[in-house]
Amino acid sequence: MTTNIKGDHIAALEKQYRICLINSLIGYKPLNLLGTVSEAGNTNLCIISSAFHLGASPPLVGLVMRPGRDHNDTLNNIRATRQYTLNNVLPDWFKQAHQTSASYPSGVSEFDICGFNEQYVAGFKAPFVEQSTVRIGLELRETIPMEINRTTIVIGEIVEILIDDVLIDEDGTVDHVEAKTVAVAGLDAYFLPEALGRLAYAKPGIEPQELNRPG
Repeated sequence: MTTNIKGDHIAALEKQYRICLINSLIGYKPLNLLGTVSEAGNTNLCIISSAFHLGASPPLVGLVMRPGRDHNDTLNNIRATRQYTLNNVLPDWFKQAHQTSASYPSGVSEFDICGFNEQYVAGFKAPFVEQSTVRIGLELRETIPMEINRTTIVIGEIVEILIDDVLIDEDGTVDHVEAKTVAVAGLDAYFLPEALGRLAYAKPGIEPQELNRPG
């Protein structure tokens, strides 16, 4: 039996049920640890599932930040230093990554509390996560306040990529299965992706063709 939940009914659902339903409805999402540092040198780490590709030239990535709060160190740090990192989550670390979502007091570093190591590159302020296999350094280009729900869209340009050569295919595609990148559905359900195949560029009137991967 198919359930048809209409707009008015959605709004009337019990709050926690509604949050879980809407958050998990679109399925698997990318999972990242967002690393920042304050002007005073205090590091911050939080788990996010809202990162999205915006373009390759220039290389832009967007993410959605929850409504601003006085102790929202992440957004404050991004605005202050204009640099931040996105780091994939590995299976051995998904519980520690989940713990970074806890509401720790301002100034407390989730790197320390949750057991992650900071990693730095010359000329870049924000910390990367040593326990990741795909690490991206970004510089802030634009913030867009959303009046509809008081969230903020943060747009950054990729200026650093830290990744093992073996994780990049000959055509430049990152192999996230080999990288052991964890995905998430909803707020607390974590998964390991499984590759189904890669297909050639789609053209009208031509059946989808599988690509032969090197090796």
